[in-house]
Amino acid sequence: MPDPVRPIPTNLILGFLGVGKTTAILDLLRQKPEGEVWAVLVNEFGEVGIDGAILETEGAVVREIPGGCMCCVAGLPMQIGLNQLIARAKPDRLLIEPTGLGHPSQILETLTGEHYQSVLTLGPVITLVDPRKLENPRVLENVQFRDQVAAADILVANKTDLCTDEQLKAFDQWAAQLAPAGRAVYHIAHGHLSVNWVDGETALPEVSDPHAHHHHHGKDTSTPPPSIEDNPWQLVANRGQGHSSIGWRIHPGLMLDENAVLAMAMDDRLLRFKAVIHTIEGWRVLNVVDGSVSILPGEPRELSRVELITAEALDASEMDQLLRASAGLSDQD
Repeated sequence: MPDPVRPIPTNLILGFLGVGKTTAILDLLRQKPEGEVWAVLVNEFGEVGIDGAILETEGAVVREIPGGCMCCVAGLPMQIGLNQLIARAKPDRLLIEPTGLGHPSQILETLTGEHYQSVLTLGPVITLVDPRKLENPRVLENVQFRDQVAAADILVANKTDLCTDEQLKAFDQWAAQLAPAGRAVYHIAHGHLSVNWVDGETALPEVSDPHAHHHHHGKDTSTPPPSIEDNPWQLVANRGQGHSSIGWRIHPGLMLDENAVLAMAMDDRLLRFKAVIHTIEGWRVLNVVDGSVSILPGEPRELSRVELITAEALDASEMDQLLRASAGLSDQD
């Protein structure tokens, strides 16, 4: 049982959109010491909470803050979610996964502030980077990306199995030029973090621009979504940080055609596609990023969830028609 006097060891897992944070946290959960309770506070840019549904499969106690950035509104959504999670789980360790489009400064400020000084002890901040993305000037210039990297105690090149030798060499050269000198840098594939990296304390390095933060459109995240029984097909959308999301909550009795969903997911306008869905063949966990497709069997859930993220605004009704067709529904159904 957790010691009520001992502060809870806490780690932030940072990284830009699609870098593999959820996969990395799943890997950490599989390595946790036997008998310990680990909890995860997960924040998604989208509205339907897919990452939380995936993380629950490894036995973690999960609290989601969907639909925007957890550090908005002076950290209030984050504090509410964090307090509820601690009270519910009484965890031996806490992992926090902010949205890949978020800024870490205000999150770090909240976690190290007076309200949590005796409750949490902040361990090393781990930031994942896809070395292939360093070839894109828009990524390097993005303030969220820069500040996630600046906040890192441990900088990790993920997806190295998909990188060329030249891309890995370029990553190492780029990482060596960053401050502070001597920061731990590692190469991994498939999100395989070492559980030993979560131990210790953060050095709280300065981010490059602590005030850079662009809020999402305001939403009341405390209001629960409608009942899936009363409204079996729920379409929700969000926009902020120069990106858009479209998401669906779908009654599990409506089975989707897996091939039709995959065809929709391969739209080259999408930066990210995630789904936990009930298909004709069974439950599936789908993840599509940069044209790479992952399909895994899933456990039965209380509803299907689908989320797509783009850098441009898409016609939600067009995407809704495609997904409805995969379930054998028309616009009128």
